[in-house]
Amino acid sequence: MELNGKTALVLGAVKGIGKGIGLDLARQGVNLILTRHDWEDSFEEMEKDFSDAGAEYHILEADLRKPDDIKTVFEFIRAVYGRLDILINNIERGGWPTVHGAYVEDQWDLEIETTLKAKRWVFDAMFPLLQRSDDAVVINLSSIAGIVGRTGPAALVFNDGYAAANRAVSSLTETWARMGAPTIRVNELMLGVFETRHAQGTRGWREVLSAREKESLIQHTLAGRTGTIADVVKAVNFMIKDAPYMTGSVLRLDGGFVLAGEDVPPMPKGIV
Repeated sequence: MELNGKTALVLGAVKGIGKGIGLDLARQGVNLILTRHDWEDSFEEMEKDFSDAGAEYHILEADLRKPDDIKTVFEFIRAVYGRLDILINNIERGGWPTVHGAYVEDQWDLEIETTLKAKRWVFDAMFPLLQRSDDAVVINLSSIAGIVGRTGPAALVFNDGYAAANRAVSSLTETWARMGAPTIRVNELMLGVFETRHAQGTRGWREVLSAREKESLIQHTLAGRTGTIADVVKAVNFMIKDAPYMTGSVLRLDGGFVLAGEDVPPMPKGIV
């Protein structure tokens, strides 16, 4: 896919991974629609960075847990561009077991509403616009919490609701790929422990985890480090531009975290 002149909706672009993806698309000439709701202290920096990137962009205030706000985003894109070529479905609560206070029913509900429900209703609203594109791409951002759950070192950063929501995202990815075929490719980028998502740059990493706990997460990762925004951007570019035959798939980008729980012993010598 040639990106120059395409139109993309990027969720979660105020900072971190969503912002990194959005800025990279902007530098490639993509027209951007960006939503924001919280992290108000980062709004000014967000505006400056996207302005400096030089692409056409629009920032819309929207609480994506609310269908009426999603409808407003849809109406704007339809009026201004008439279609949508790329949807970066990057919205989540975060999954930390302790950062947001005691893990009570309200925390569970917020996790499901943000990490799962919002993704579903955003796709539902944008589907008619994606159908108007000759070659549309949807990327659902998810987490390996959907595989590992609250086990081992991952229990430090993934709660139950977050794990359940992320497992459900994979089901949506497959359903939407069937709905969109053959002109809308829908894939999932499943992330491990990243610098602005559960690692460096997050409140939980700075204020909650001990040095020993942080090291346990890194040691459990085969790559021996946490992921970076640049790692995500490269994977997103591959999925958009260089994977035309891939749809309904999950690309796990976790540095080998899921695999690291098991040792590989030497092959037995045998008896012959």
